[in-house]
Formats: sequence, C-alpha cells, structure tokens
Amino acid sequence: MHFAAFLQPEIKAYIEQLSTHNDPLLAEMEAVAAQRNFPIIGPVVGRFLYQITLIRKATRIFELGSGYGYSTMWFAKAVHRLGGGEIHHTDGDRRNSEQAQEYFRRAGLLDLVRFHVGDAIEVLHQTPGPFDLLYMDIDKHQYPDAFPAIRDKLAPGGVLIVDNMLWFGRVVDKEDTAASTVGIRRFTQMVWADPEFFTTLVPLRDGFTISVRL
Repeated sequence: MHFAAFLQPEIKAYIEQLSTHNDPLLAEMEAVAAQRNFPIIGPVVGRFLYQITLIRKATRIFELGSGYGYSTMWFAKAVHRLGGGEIHHTDGDRRNSEQAQEYFRRAGLLDLVRFHVGDAIEVLHQTPGPFDLLYMDIDKHQYPDAFPAIRDKLAPGGVLIVDNMLWFGRVVDKEDTAASTVGIRRFTQMVWADPEFFTTLVPLRDGFTISVRL
C-alpha cells in the first residue's frame, strides 16, 4: 500500500485517516497483504473504485489482474449496492483465485464474481463484452499489449482505471529502461493519444489513470 513518494508524510497520514473503514473482512485482507508483502491498492484507492462504480452505475466489470481479490471486493460491494451484476476476477495463480473465492463466500458476495485462472489479456479477449468498467493491474510490461482488448471490450461511456502509472517515480527517470517502466510509458502514450479516450492521472498512492470512453 505504498503512496507516491512526493506526498509529505503528514498528507499521507491525513489521507489514510480519512480512508479508514470498519469492515473486518477488508481489514483481514489488508493484514494478509502486509504479512505476505503482497501489493494491494489499499483503502485509499479502494474507496475510489467503489465511488466510481456507483457514479458510473457499473454492473459489468472486468479486472485484469486481481490477486486474492482485494480490489474485487471493493467493486463487489458497490455492485451489490447497485442491485447486482458481475465482476470478472482474473489471476494467473490458482491459489490466489481460491483464496479470493473464500473471501467472497464469507462476504456473501460470491454470486457476483466470475473467477478466471490464466493470462488476464487472453481471458478478456475470450469473455463477451461490453463492460462498463475495466481495471488493470497486471505485469507492467504487458500494459501496451492489453490496449487492443480493452478498446474492443469497453462500452461507450465506460471507464478504464489503470494502476501504478507513476511506478514509484520511475516513469520520469530517463535512465530507467526496464521493461516494466517502458511498458507504462508506452501505455500512457497510447491512451493519451487515442481520440476515443479522455484520460486523467490521479496522483494517489502509486498513481492511477482514469479514462472515459467517449
């Protein structure tokens, strides 16, 4: 649950304080992330996902990269509040998928989630669209490869949210030529240049972009 390095510690603490919740299952999932050193979006961005789902009234959601379901849980809570729908959870590790299924069973939200084990981009290609909202948090070098599938599956007026778009400041380090950093830069150029998408970068946590399909 890292924050962008440029935020002052007092500002980070203030945002975290405003983002506290009293959900014991989410708290358990956050504790698991801390124990496993597993990257999750945390409650700051989780609240944003929940809010955008309600604003868009998104009842068909696809996640590219879901881990053990933390972000999926925020989506599912919002979709449940909207009266129902479906969220597609994808992960390459069957153990993460099985752990996520247990969390959703305990939350009473299992019927809202469709679980896929495999490459998220391929699963998106194979899953009938359109979707109201797409969320991406896969290996960063894959970001550009995902864009054609995203364009094919996102409904007009749909929302695309992409995580780690500041990449802990590495995107502005001209000497950083790692595949992950290059992938984020390329994807950023692609989505900003596409006339069908209007995109904004939000500098919370590690930065995420939100795009609307025009």
